[in-house]
Amino acid sequence: MSDPHPHRSRVVVITGASGGIGRASARMFAARGDRVALLARGTTGLEAAAAEIRAGGGTALLISVDTADHGALEAAADQVEAELGPIDVWVNDAFTSVFARFVDITPEEFDRVTQVTYLGFVNGTRTALTRMLPRDRGIIVQVGSALAHRGIPLQSAYCGAKHAMWGFHESLLTELRHDRTHVQVTSVAMPGVNTPQFTWVLSKLPMKAQPVPPFYQPEVAARGVLHAADHPERRAYWVGAATAGTILANRVAGGLLDRYLAKTGIGSQQTDQRRPAEHPTNLWEPADGPDGHDYGAHGPFDDRALAHSPQQWASQHRRALGLGAGLAAAAAVAARRAA
Repeated sequence: MSDPHPHRSRVVVITGASGGIGRASARMFAARGDRVALLARGTTGLEAAAAEIRAGGGTALLISVDTADHGALEAAADQVEAELGPIDVWVNDAFTSVFARFVDITPEEFDRVTQVTYLGFVNGTRTALTRMLPRDRGIIVQVGSALAHRGIPLQSAYCGAKHAMWGFHESLLTELRHDRTHVQVTSVAMPGVNTPQFTWVLSKLPMKAQPVPPFYQPEVAARGVLHAADHPERRAYWVGAATAGTILANRVAGGLLDRYLAKTGIGSQQTDQRRPAEHPTNLWEPADGPDGHDYGAHGPFDDRALAHSPQQWASQHRRALGLGAGLAAAAAVAARRAA
């Protein structure tokens, strides 16, 4: 059962809220009156995100926390409920990654990506359910990826974590439905997005990393997060034609996609600019720590990122489109009979 009043003021927790999709989502939730708890490891980005929300008249609580640390996340949730009230919506978005061939990723690096990008979602979900299930209400949104359904080169740690998240999501979804609880969980599969990750993710590539084209602005992804939080009755949403195309193509022609990505996947994730020897890396420590740089929601590709997704609109309004198509077909049949 979805929330009967999706636009009443709610308490929303967002992990990974200091940049990218999390930051864009936080601004949108706050702009409509929700009280937003911003969770991330860094401090500079969190403080800037909170300042943006407060400048617009919204309510923001910032908490510096590593989602890989379940105990710290529990303490953060206690603080949220003490200061803002019972948590209505929990958005799992925090992640990290390594751009490199698998053989060039150390075991410690692979473990760290898995701890944040997969187990961080598990920890966040457990923390949310501990509070939501006794109240028999609440919504959890997992910010997923097309790469939860189709692996690509240079991102084995991230793809593995996102595939694990999807399996976890399906398992949990069936358990919640079996228990007939009103707590709901949904997922949003994202395309490539112009976020700061391409500036601060650990990279071992010769050239600067970029999202696989075509890619979108974080506000497009954020609109998908808000829609999922308002309509959690669907198990999953897809954002962007590239996401839909990738998932569907892999279902029907995975072998062909293997060969295509083997030829194009490595080059398409790199620009024509050399990667500097020294660059920010957020795998072990936040790139926006004390006195650090605020990276904001956008990455360095504003001139190429798409600001709208017709597929997203169509996906969110598919019932109306289906009804319209049915009415049009009925009208056509009636016209032919009249003729």
